[in-house]
Amino acid sequence: MKMLFIECNMGAAGDMLMAALYELLDDKNGFIETINSLGLADVKAEPVVKKGITGTRIHVTINGIEEETSDAEPGAHAHAHEHNHAHSHTSMADIEGLIHSLRLSDNVKNNITAVYKLIADAEASAHGVPVSEIHFHEVGTRDAVADIAGVCMLMERLTPDQVVISPVHVGSGFVRCDHGLMPVPAPATAFLLRGVPTYGGHIRGELCTPTGAALLKHFGDSFGPMPIMRVSKIGYGMGAKDFEAANCVRVFWGETEDSAANGQVAELRCNLDDMTGEAIGYAFQVLINAGARDVFTLPIQMKKDRPGVLLTCLCDVDKADYFAGLILKHTSTFGVRKTVCERYMLDREIKTVSTDYGEIRLKTGKGYGVSRYKAEYEDIADAARENDVTLWKVQNEVRKGMCSNGIKPEI
Repeated sequence: MKMLFIECNMGAAGDMLMAALYELLDDKNGFIETINSLGLADVKAEPVVKKGITGTRIHVTINGIEEETSDAEPGAHAHAHEHNHAHSHTSMADIEGLIHSLRLSDNVKNNITAVYKLIADAEASAHGVPVSEIHFHEVGTRDAVADIAGVCMLMERLTPDQVVISPVHVGSGFVRCDHGLMPVPAPATAFLLRGVPTYGGHIRGELCTPTGAALLKHFGDSFGPMPIMRVSKIGYGMGAKDFEAANCVRVFWGETEDSAANGQVAELRCNLDDMTGEAIGYAFQVLINAGARDVFTLPIQMKKDRPGVLLTCLCDVDKADYFAGLILKHTSTFGVRKTVCERYMLDREIKTVSTDYGEIRLKTGKGYGVSRYKAEYEDIADAARENDVTLWKVQNEVRKGMCSNGIKPEI
């Protein structure tokens, strides 16, 4: 499985991410020619050295002028409606029209639009206005679209199976922008990084911009430490400013260990001692229907010698808040405990096998030296009911079908 790990020890900005991913390419000139053919801006890649580390700095210029460094100020590209009207402004609808006009694949266009919508939502929240009243000044618009388009184009060329992102260093202190002094992280950046592990530290300045935060939020499958992987390429995307540490985004490209997809899952738990079995069953079904990965209960003994039930819900980490809300809504608990668990997973695939009773799906799993196949119970049960035979008879037919296809049966 192709793995991309993005290390954000010095935050992230759109041009820094583009530069880091650019370093992973074999056809670097082809990418520069393609992005410049869009007519958004003039994009150039320059090799630079910071703190003894060699990397790439991406310059994005419009009419020969480079926008304010994206790793220097928040809001360089996005401003609410009350901003200085000496500049031309464009709305989110204008942005979508511009994106639609680009000679890019639908996949890239959709990703650019999704990232820009994240930024618009964050700016609207920060300024307390509807998204329809958020405007982007004309020069900054094309500069930001070029940054975002570049990253989306590179992600399409690389096509990672999984993107893992480190905790994000956001910087500290205050930064000056059109609205005055703002705390770091800027309000829009803080909004975008909700649910993402972040930290401050002693470096003064803004290290993660709204554009960088939106790109990380959109493409990141999970956030945490570097997973076990066989690294084949490393890229360094340099920022414009200099700090006491090398100002760069570092990316690692490679294969996950034993082709196995490790990840995280959130475990939500609560103790219940004042609900009926029917009410717990209803809450159980609500969580399942909402898409929980698994829900189960265990009998427990609680304080005051009362028998109770431990309700556990497994869900994706980024959906933990949603499922915790469902638990609080549909049970009598006053609190939900959350644990983020690392997990080991087999690479999964669905196959089918033909039997006298119809097609039966097989769940397959491989990795860690294990190869496992299991017939879907619901398919076996449906076939047994429809043909008025026992489960065991259908299972025997599935075994025969698996053997004829060279599959070792494990049912």
